[in-house]
Amino acid sequence: MNSKKRLLRWASGIMLVLGAGHLSLLALVAREDVTGWVDRGIWAAVPLDLSGGGADQTVQSLQNEVAFWAGPGSFAVPLILLGCLIWHLAGRGVTVPAGIGWGLATWCAVGGVLLVPSPYFAGTVAGALIVLAARKEDRSGTARDREAVQA
Repeated sequence: MNSKKRLLRWASGIMLVLGAGHLSLLALVAREDVTGWVDRGIWAAVPLDLSGGGADQTVQSLQNEVAFWAGPGSFAVPLILLGCLIWHLAGRGVTVPAGIGWGLATWCAVGGVLLVPSPYFAGTVAGALIVLAARKEDRSGTARDREAVQA
C-alpha cells in the first residue's frame, strides 16, 4: 500500500472511530431519551417549537433536545460519512483536496479549544493526514511533469 493511501486510510479510520464513538457514547449515556423517541414516535423526537416561549420548557424536554443534538444532530453522522468517502477514495487512488484536511483540522482545533477536554483534537490529526496525502500527490505529480518535459 502506498504512503498516500495509508495516510488517507488512517485519517478516515480516525474519523470513523470519532463519529461511531460519539454515537455509542450517546447510546450509553442517554439511553432513556433515545428509547423515549421510539415510544413517542420517532417523528416527534424533538418537536419544533416556534412559539419562542423558552420559560415553559421542562428539564425533560431540554434533556431530550440535548440528547438529539449530541447524537443524530451532531457532527458524528457527517464525520462518519466523510470518513467512509475518504476510505473509498483512497482505495481508488483518488487524492482528497488539501482544503478538506485544512477545514477538518481547523474545525476540530476550534472545537477542541472550546470544549476541553474532548477528543476533538484527534480530528486535527485526521485533517493533517489528509493535507500530507495531498502534498505527497502534488510532489509526485510535479516530479512526473518534470520527467515528461525532460523526455
